[in-house]
Amino acid sequence: MSRPESKVNIAVADRILLHLWEQDHQADHYLVSREVTRPGIAEICALHPPNVSRAMRDLAFDGMVSEHTRVVRGDERRQKTWQLTEEGREQVGRRLPELRQTKVLLRERGGNLLEVRADEAGARLETGLTLLQVLMHAQHEGVLNFGDIRFGAIVRAEKEEAAAPGSLKLLAGAHSTYHTRPPETRTVHGRESEVQTLDDWFEGDASMVVISGIAGCGKTTLTSHWLEHALESNPSLEVMYYPCQPWDSTLGIATSLLHRLGISSENEGEDPYEVLEALPLKPGARLDLDLYRRRLIAHLLDEEGRRGEAADSHLVILDDVHNIGADGANFFGALLQVAESTSMRLLLVSRTNLAFYDRRDVHTRGRVVELRLTGLSLEEVAEWIDSIELPSDAPAEEIHRGTGGHPLAVELLELYGKTLHDDWLRFLDEEILDVLPDDHRELLALLAVADRPIPWENLAAAAGYDGTPPEALVTRGLMLELESGMWLHEALRSRLLREVGQPLEERARKLRESL
Repeated sequence: MSRPESKVNIAVADRILLHLWEQDHQADHYLVSREVTRPGIAEICALHPPNVSRAMRDLAFDGMVSEHTRVVRGDERRQKTWQLTEEGREQVGRRLPELRQTKVLLRERGGNLLEVRADEAGARLETGLTLLQVLMHAQHEGVLNFGDIRFGAIVRAEKEEAAAPGSLKLLAGAHSTYHTRPPETRTVHGRESEVQTLDDWFEGDASMVVISGIAGCGKTTLTSHWLEHALESNPSLEVMYYPCQPWDSTLGIATSLLHRLGISSENEGEDPYEVLEALPLKPGARLDLDLYRRRLIAHLLDEEGRRGEAADSHLVILDDVHNIGADGANFFGALLQVAESTSMRLLLVSRTNLAFYDRRDVHTRGRVVELRLTGLSLEEVAEWIDSIELPSDAPAEEIHRGTGGHPLAVELLELYGKTLHDDWLRFLDEEILDVLPDDHRELLALLAVADRPIPWENLAAAAGYDGTPPEALVTRGLMLELESGMWLHEALRSRLLREVGQPLEERARKLRESL
């Protein structure tokens, strides 16, 4: 057959945008993989590293990508990384149909030379090639050959009878992903009202509680402190404490939950409601979330008496759920439905405000309890300081004003006797401020010089910002929406006010003119 009229030729900008689109699941993550660094982009897009830097400058100037400094998995130092902006995502969306329809040549299993669309080549070759990989191979070699060892293992497209598992068993080793006791953390100071809120939730009818707050404000510490006392008063409580990592998936959590509930294929009768069939048993298959939810409810209720034993009460704690990707919302919603129908209770810990449930579930339906952690109060900071020996006088008012009551800052004060320790300032910078876009950081910096909440229209006018309040700031609790206007977390306010001089005076002038 004849070759395509023109050779495949993918522009550098299209390569980079398509690659970043395929890596968009890592956007805004604190810990990322090598694929979004300069060496990784150069390797995958077949470019010299200096050319990557030049191309990125042009794309950033056009507003297609944004530059960040992040921790790279397996590397000790932070590196420069890139991700798509909203405008970049829209540009990829406009280019994708044309790139997918690009004609490429491939030689199939039988040796026939075929001309197919690029987005169909991976299935024809029975491999897991991405669209970018197909286009790059077609550009540099012309013909893609079936069985090429560089394409990875062949994934059979046709349905085949599953081989006997032999010595392998479902859920083997799954226990390594969760804990049954709370982790050891620092001593809790104050937080009596928050502990009482958790006690009231556990004794009440709400199925789930969500603890949210900025990094380092004591969410995990409070959870562990409360859980320790809850286990003392209720020894029969079955606990699953799952710390979610950036590389975790909903499938991993779902599998670990079944392991914790004693559902396995090891012995007959341990899965009478066939919950395990909802798990994907082949690579690339998806978790059947609806089947998983219905059969898990049936197992926990055991209305047919198949289990032959009384159901225990279970408490599932998922820490740092903000690390789970976009598919986490549907999974957490399914778990909430399970908790409402059974004796299972859910406790979720997140840096961001979760949106998989309705606001009416909190205020009128009583399904969810929300607990937003802020800094310690002045009285709690004063009580903490009284319990430690400091090398010099440290008024509680000064410490509270300088740190916003941030527990990590006060803890470093206890360890090193320094009111504003460098590690706390670095923590706020690296975890929160340095990863913010410039316009978002400027909004927070303007609020820092104000002495009261500022209405959004005035704040936006002072910052030259168009649109609604940035969702990234609001959902992470960095900027608070109060009745009287916008405000920010006290710890960030203290950090931003350390920038003195002309920038501070200029922001104060802009705010005065906007009011």
